[in-house]
Amino acid sequence: MGARLRFVKGHGTENDFVLIPDLDGAQPLDAATVAALCKRRAGIGGDGVLRVVPVDLEPDAEAYRGQADWFMDYRNSDGSIAQMCGNGIRVYARYLVDAGLQAPGTFPIATRGGVRTVSCERTGDITVDMGEYALPDLGALSVTVGGRSWPALAVTMPNPHAVVFVDDLDDAGDLLTAPQVTPGAFPEGVNVEFVIVRGPRHVAMRVHERGSGETRACGTGACAVMVAAARRGGNDAPTTYRVEQPGGPLLIALTTEGRVEMTGPAVLVADGDWLLGTEFGSSSAADPCHPEVATAAASSTASSTASSTV
Repeated sequence: MGARLRFVKGHGTENDFVLIPDLDGAQPLDAATVAALCKRRAGIGGDGVLRVVPVDLEPDAEAYRGQADWFMDYRNSDGSIAQMCGNGIRVYARYLVDAGLQAPGTFPIATRGGVRTVSCERTGDITVDMGEYALPDLGALSVTVGGRSWPALAVTMPNPHAVVFVDDLDDAGDLLTAPQVTPGAFPEGVNVEFVIVRGPRHVAMRVHERGSGETRACGTGACAVMVAAARRGGNDAPTTYRVEQPGGPLLIALTTEGRVEMTGPAVLVADGDWLLGTEFGSSSAADPCHPEVATAAASSTASSTASSTV
């Protein structure tokens, strides 16, 4: 059967994740493994991977030792690293409490975007102090889809976001590919949010997340949208917005201290073992019904390698 990798599946407003409990810090993940896990038809399926590892056992979390017990090692579905994930941290907190690794209540979680304080009881919605936002000065910024362009606001949360207000969410197109953003503005990529106003302190959005494509929800994106909507509507802090997403609503609050708080659900739906190295149909996997195919492929690869080294 091959090696096994323990996993838990969960989602926050249908933004879904594969959690990998790595309590002894012995299961670092490479990009290829993350991408294979996230495949919808050949893997477990998810918008990203959350590796659950103690701060003291993760080199990337060295700066946070003494500030939190747990580090959220987050990867996008293509294997790339992201600083934070708003929906993911709620799912991560729900796992810690449900697994008995963390007492319910208020506690810190370390991320690559800094330490975030989470309020998670045994049941009910979860609130996360997402920290302060930033509005980087990137000059005139625009987003283009299908030949149409809109002015955009850059918001750092701490992931980079470009927020545009449109007349209809269908203006975003199918979001199968990343919208065009002003060249050079975001060298490491950007999440793009398309927003319509539904009413006072009530907006709806669609999002294309860098490294994942369109997702059913984006927590840091919802926070960025609230910041942009509050500025556009002239609503000073404190204020709270309802941000509708295809996967469900989030409540996003801006405090008088300039911090953003996010409240929403998190659900664990399954756990089990992923069988590493058994992805049938991959170029390296053997077909048990036609082993000669794998043999022929191996011979071809060997011949090709030999030829290339002559």
